[in-house]
Amino acid sequence: MDVQTWHLRASKLAIALAIIRSKPADKSSREYTEHLATLVSEQDSNCRSKVEALEAEVLQLRQEVFLSKICSRLFKSGNLTSQEHKSSENTLTLMEDSGYDLSSEGETELSELSQRFVENHSAPPFPPLPLVKKAQATPESPLSSHMKFLQHLLSLKNLTESGSLVLTDITYSEKDSSTVSDSVSRMLDGLITFYRDPKLPFSKFWTEAVDTLARLINDCNFSNHILKTCSKKLEEFENTLLQVLIGRSHINRFQEQHYVSHTLVTLGSCSLLRKSVISLLLSEINCFVDDLRAIDQVQASYDVTRYENVFSLLWVLEQLLQKENREECTSSTGHGDQEIKKYLQKHEEAIFQLSDTFPLLTFYLWRLGILLSSAETETVDNASLS
Repeated sequence: MDVQTWHLRASKLAIALAIIRSKPADKSSREYTEHLATLVSEQDSNCRSKVEALEAEVLQLRQEVFLSKICSRLFKSGNLTSQEHKSSENTLTLMEDSGYDLSSEGETELSELSQRFVENHSAPPFPPLPLVKKAQATPESPLSSHMKFLQHLLSLKNLTESGSLVLTDITYSEKDSSTVSDSVSRMLDGLITFYRDPKLPFSKFWTEAVDTLARLINDCNFSNHILKTCSKKLEEFENTLLQVLIGRSHINRFQEQHYVSHTLVTLGSCSLLRKSVISLLLSEINCFVDDLRAIDQVQASYDVTRYENVFSLLWVLEQLLQKENREECTSSTGHGDQEIKKYLQKHEEAIFQLSDTFPLLTFYLWRLGILLSSAETETVDNASLS
């Protein structure tokens, strides 16, 4: 027996003896042990809650410091003209008109940051984003501070790029990058939790959150660090959206799928995420077509719900491929992907076999084949030119 094992057994024995000696007379050793275990579990839960609250507070302070540093640098450099300030006000008006609602139970440090700039400087770098208080807490509330931070950050970037200074001129440390990626990570946690069981009516907050996420990742100043630290959560989020589209069977699922389909298109609008989204969709579609062909050969019954659900995937894939072809961004899909090759190799056979029984499905498969073949041709042409 090694020393570590001996110490572990000795500790267990000492604890058992201590419990037996200290237990009340009206309880058995088992009951008293279970009571102590419950107390320890409650204390651990309380400690975890306190730690999570402190971590959230620290992250908000880091967000405030990051924005304060950028704003101070911009103000001191004199790159904020009245025209740029007017442009920022127009940006804010557009955000208000979009119906975007940043809700919270109280004022946060980020709104106080904007207020301090109003008090300390004659020309504040940017106006505060609108905050709307609600009487009751909503699922969006825990994410509102991260949304405000990321919206402020994107607004600052748009503001500086409209003038003589761009955000790349402002150096920021690894801690600053970590602040952005940690905020994205917290937002992804909330998005995953919500989309695992989305509720109708569908709040605009969630679609705006995904749009902000896509725009942020599409930005070269932040994308590398975000993708490096949040890639697993991004994959989990993509899979969560996919499961909502294919895994639901209740009769009123189509309105839910409508919103989630548009959310997936919004996520795929980011060129750096489009490859993974397209591959994920193609993988599921290829699997479904293979299963349907096997069922058709033996003339067996098929899952009608799964058949209906797959059309949501087909629609999303078509939107992303059309966007891909319009932008001529062939590098983002990585043509050579195994799922794309599999689709192109088998789609003609599938269309020929299934066209009589499933004409609408085969028509959709044919349209997608045209889009993928077009992208393949562009890739070959670009490769030959290079």
